[in-house]
Amino acid sequence: MNRRMFTRLGLASLLAPAATALRAQSFEVTRTDAEWRAMLSDLEYRVMRHEATERAGSSPLDKNYAAGVYHCRGCDLALYSSAHKFDSGTGWPSFWQSLPNAIGTKEDNTLFTTRTECHCRRCGSHLGHIFNDGPAPTGKRHCINGVSLVFRAA
Repeated sequence: MNRRMFTRLGLASLLAPAATALRAQSFEVTRTDAEWRAMLSDLEYRVMRHEATERAGSSPLDKNYAAGVYHCRGCDLALYSSAHKFDSGTGWPSFWQSLPNAIGTKEDNTLFTTRTECHCRRCGSHLGHIFNDGPAPTGKRHCINGVSLVFRAA
């Protein structure tokens, strides 16, 4: 169920606490809402600033396996190495770990379940979620919205 469906069903308030909690945190890189809107496309803004999710299979980064590093679109912090990327079959870029000190996490209780949301530790941009069904050695799957990332080839 996406944000639009929640709004139509009158359940949009269930999504608000998570976004509000993240915005209340203080981050090294901050921008006004107008500055975020000016630098991001509508989809990037909805995903990165309001924790929406891009459509599965829509990101070209899902099938990108070139050597390099994935950076935060919001502040250019290096987040994920291509060495940690794998094909999860979900339709989103997936990694079994992030780079050291790159992401922050918080509990996400939207959508009637508890998940681990991950965001850029420097600017707070929403990246995606972390699940416990990934490959060794961590067993984690960082399921990341491609619109939150910029790939830089090695």
